[in-house]
Amino acid sequence: MTSRTFGFILLAVALVAPFIAYPVFLMTALCFALFTCAFNLLIGYAGLMSFGHAMFFGIAAYVCGHAIKVWGWPPELALIAGSLVAGALGVVTGALAIRRQGIYFAMITLAFSQMIYFFCLQAPFTGGEDGLQGVPRSPMLGGLLPIQNDMVLYYVVLAIFLFGFGAMYRIIHSPFGQVLKAIRENEQRAISLGYNADRYKLVAFILSATLAGLAGATKAIVLQFATLTDVTAAMSGEVVLMALVGGIGSILGPVVGAVVIVTMQNYLAATGEWVLVIQGVIFVAIVLAFRKGIVGEIADRWRAFNAGAKK
Repeated sequence: MTSRTFGFILLAVALVAPFIAYPVFLMTALCFALFTCAFNLLIGYAGLMSFGHAMFFGIAAYVCGHAIKVWGWPPELALIAGSLVAGALGVVTGALAIRRQGIYFAMITLAFSQMIYFFCLQAPFTGGEDGLQGVPRSPMLGGLLPIQNDMVLYYVVLAIFLFGFGAMYRIIHSPFGQVLKAIRENEQRAISLGYNADRYKLVAFILSATLAGLAGATKAIVLQFATLTDVTAAMSGEVVLMALVGGIGSILGPVVGAVVIVTMQNYLAATGEWVLVIQGVIFVAIVLAFRKGIVGEIADRWRAFNAGAKK
């Protein structure tokens, strides 16, 4: 089974899923899947570990929610505004962070994330500790899409996810994506070939921030609120966990990882704090036994099976 075939199977499942499962749960999973894909673009293909990616996710949620609730903007414009603000924050953060590598890069992103957290805590338009509540679901595209209906909104969110996922796929398989992989594998050699590594990494950082912002803005419309949880360091750690569980550096890995973690959080919520313990156990098991994640291990086993069958 090729990754393309597996992708078509997932798409078919996504199309019929709202008739089987709760649509709001599915939309939340899609938002986090897009968020994890955006993070994977940075770590999986540019080799840059961010410990502060929640700042893009959260700030876009606040901007989108505020634009709809207070300014009365239509949802499509609010989504664009949230994504652009996240991208602009990515420009500032990336321009400073890419001057360093490894753990120093990660610490700079974490520092910026903490700054955004305290900004959201103090800013008057965010609602402080109470968050931004009661974001209305206004019809989209001039009233043509009544997203007050969960089923209609689900397919809108699915279309947004597919747009983000398609953009990610195109980026990864473009010449730009190939240069990113070369920089990840051997930055000095890429520089010797004439590529400006810092410029490529900055563009990748901005693209990742913008797509993470799109995910956060969509989540604000789905759940009708934005809170400090969206910009915490814990959220940044959660997206790392999702990427690791699914498989870093694979196109479908982040999607699977996000769905697995969101499903656990949803159906194990009754266990209280034990859900964190269970997540910790799964994380340790993945690191020790499935270092390439769920999708990575399945792909390796499938290739080995095909190789054995041909012999």
